[in-house]
Amino acid sequence: MARIGTWWQRHRPSTRRLIQLYTAVLYNANLKGFIKGDIFRGSTKAVCTPGLNCYSCPGAVGACPLGALQNALATAKTRAGWYALGTLLLFGVIFGRTICGFFCPVGMLQELLYKIPGFKIRKSRITRILSYLKYLILILFAILIPLWSGLFRDVPLPAFCKYICPAGTLEGAGGLLANPANQDLYPMLGSLFIRKCVILLLVILACIFCYRSFCRFLCPLGAIYSLFNRVSIIGIKVDQDRCTHCGACAKSCPMDVRCAGDHECISCGRCQNVCSRKAIALKCGRTSLNGEKYRRIGWTLALVLLAGALLYFNLADPKESSTVPIGYEAGQQLEDFSIPLVGEDTFRLSEHRGQVVFLNLWATWCGPCVEELDYFSRLQTEHPEIEVLAVHSAFVTEDVEEYLKGRDWNVDAAIDTEEEMVFRIVNGSTLLPQTIVLNPRGEVIYNQVGSVTYELLTELLQEAQQS
Repeated sequence: MARIGTWWQRHRPSTRRLIQLYTAVLYNANLKGFIKGDIFRGSTKAVCTPGLNCYSCPGAVGACPLGALQNALATAKTRAGWYALGTLLLFGVIFGRTICGFFCPVGMLQELLYKIPGFKIRKSRITRILSYLKYLILILFAILIPLWSGLFRDVPLPAFCKYICPAGTLEGAGGLLANPANQDLYPMLGSLFIRKCVILLLVILACIFCYRSFCRFLCPLGAIYSLFNRVSIIGIKVDQDRCTHCGACAKSCPMDVRCAGDHECISCGRCQNVCSRKAIALKCGRTSLNGEKYRRIGWTLALVLLAGALLYFNLADPKESSTVPIGYEAGQQLEDFSIPLVGEDTFRLSEHRGQVVFLNLWATWCGPCVEELDYFSRLQTEHPEIEVLAVHSAFVTEDVEEYLKGRDWNVDAAIDTEEEMVFRIVNGSTLLPQTIVLNPRGEVIYNQVGSVTYELLTELLQEAQQS
């Protein structure tokens, strides 16, 4: 027992490590996402977490603030991204880079990698110069490229997420591809994925040999928070009356700080143990957070919050409401509708949530429409798990029901209402045929006028299943 007690004293996690682990679980409270191999799309996904945690991680219940910033800049031509900017400003003013030291899962992972035995690169003038690289990456990949792409190309391009972010590769792509349910995604992997895996591998190796390499040299989110370090409410406080400017704090810190509390400081608290004058403390405003009373209150509230989150996201089965706008264009969610089928049944779009849905606008007097319905029928026969609905125009020149009886088509059919409800919802017109494809969340991935081939339909089915 004495040996066990001694081992525990040497290896027990610090309060900061427990907080890091806590936030990693809280950010990824949707544990069933790892089992299902799918990402959570509930209403909380619109809320940004303070630390870097990929939106596409199967367990993620919130959004990454860095990704939100890039998307806001990419859509600046049509709307202002006040939410993303305001969120980053709020986090920065309250926490500064304390987020990097306490509330970032990627930061915890880097510290664990550094514990692997081997050669270690100590900080120096070179690492201090390299620490400014993250500001260049912030300006170029997280601000300028997304902004330029949105203003001049009308194409959202979150450049840092797409081309660099190792957190996205590990948490998002790795978390999804590790699940056998997503084996159909493997053929889609290309050179971009390979390059990002190489970047991830290089970052992992760098973190083994150099303390928090990604955080110090590459992370744009840390660069943003560093701008608030001097004014943040929570952070490292130095009592200038006690400080003798001996430099012990900077020497003991593995980050590239010049003094405790500067822009590179992540408020880890290591400097508190080496300060002979006891001039350094973790602050909240003017109050020191070193007291046992604050720890007990904080942990009690935190554990209650975590327990509630785990129950809500894994047992309460909250309804995952889509945050995408209603519309008929690709990327939008199609408006729900209900229409009588030819026969005695009724088609309700909402009842087919979870299925891929093909809507085909056609007419008996449209030659190409009649020809391609054979393809839709074959698709429905070979893939009974999907739903195909052929909607005839409200303009009828012959008995549609009698016309269908003479055809061996395995699709549900309906005649649009006199107000052309379905045609209005999907932005249909007299130009036929028109094909609309919805993914299992009811979101449009394809809406085009013109004839289709069976090969195109199978490609669209694969795309819908994987989106």
